[in-house]
Amino acid sequence: MNESLSLVDLTVRFGETLAVDNVNLRLPTGVIGCLLGPSGCGKTSILRTVAGFESPSAGVVRLHGDTVAGAGWGHPPEQRRVGMIFQDLALFPHLSVADNIGFGLPKKPADARRQRIGDLLDLVGLPGMGARYPHHLSGGQQQRVAIARALAPRPDILLLDEPFSSLDVELRETLPRELRDILREAETTALLVTHDQTEAFAMADIVGVMQAGRLHQWDTAYNLYHRPETPFVADFIGQGTRIAGTMVGQGRVRTELGLIEGQVSHEYPSGAEVEVLVRPDDVIIDPDGPGVARIEERVFRGANFLYTLALPDGTRLLSLAPSHDHYAPGVQVHLRPAFTHLVLFPRSPLASHADPDDA
Repeated sequence: MNESLSLVDLTVRFGETLAVDNVNLRLPTGVIGCLLGPSGCGKTSILRTVAGFESPSAGVVRLHGDTVAGAGWGHPPEQRRVGMIFQDLALFPHLSVADNIGFGLPKKPADARRQRIGDLLDLVGLPGMGARYPHHLSGGQQQRVAIARALAPRPDILLLDEPFSSLDVELRETLPRELRDILREAETTALLVTHDQTEAFAMADIVGVMQAGRLHQWDTAYNLYHRPETPFVADFIGQGTRIAGTMVGQGRVRTELGLIEGQVSHEYPSGAEVEVLVRPDDVIIDPDGPGVARIEERVFRGANFLYTLALPDGTRLLSLAPSHDHYAPGVQVHLRPAFTHLVLFPRSPLASHADPDDA
């Protein structure tokens, strides 16, 4: 499969600040990728370097196999065939929707320009709205205009910098899926930057989790959740806690929850001290379960309660349970592990465990 974007040992510094630390990734043509991570992790710096607004300190940026940037140099943005949607959309308020979309098509003949604008209005679900102005549109409609404008010159890759951050909650639920469908229909490769896991998973085919300039894992959403490669990914994706355990055999770990068994992707010898990732669906409240915990909090979620539990050693974890069975805070319950596979990491005395409140 052809690659639209390749980053090789990409490092970006701003003075003494290391923003991007030796990042490698490949984005195949026609695929929607996402860089996901907390503020200040370096994801926007990567986007700006791909677009041509920053230059690498080391490593290279390749677009469709051509090297467009290296240490201290880079082709200007207008030579990269890259489209970009900024966080604030940056629509021109004095131009109509049609003129906003056609802004990047100044050299096209008038008839071809009108045809392209009309096709894009249809593509983004705004047919016949070319004469309106941005302030006459809803936030979601403005977002669609920004998408159409970015797609107008047929870029080889579309970059999106936190494109949904200014929208209300309802639109942030629906628009990423709609944008994904638009990009797939247009057969456009895209790279999204966001701190929101829901947006990332709703829109992207492949997601990279970043922290402190490092790319921890570039993978499918399923693998990030079920097969995290680092403790940071395990803590950052979904809700979970890492609890202490000791290996007692192949795929068998002794913990505060009792004996946990499941398939493992990496074997540890018997006696090895490890940490076990526990997701809310890995633990079931069961009167006959071997583990004991105290209910600290519960949150009603319709079909389920999300319980915060405290184990005897003080470790807190989460458990999902059907809402027709409810337990009050302060009550002691028994727990039954329900793992199909185990995510294990070497245990360190200095290891930082995820707090369910921070998940």
